[in-house]
Amino acid sequence: MSAANHPDVDLAELGAPTDRPTETLDARELPPPEPLRRTLERLADLDDRTVLVQRNDRVPKHLFPKLDDRGYEYAVAEGEPVVTAVWRK
Repeated sequence: MSAANHPDVDLAELGAPTDRPTETLDARELPPPEPLRRTLERLADLDDRTVLVQRNDRVPKHLFPKLDDRGYEYAVAEGEPVVTAVWRK
């Protein structure tokens, strides 16, 4: 899936890679801590070239330190929904 298939965000504007495959996780209906848990699980299953695009109803601020610890890059587009792109350097 390309950035063009993500109508709520332009990955290039976020600074995320646009030449890689993407996976999407819609966490808008999940209660805490499920968005955090499912995002980390999905990242563990993805290859290092894939960009994970998480849609959420809030900024996943508790996720960011865990991404930092694991060596991921990320960027957030606040809006409805909040979109967080996560990728390996």
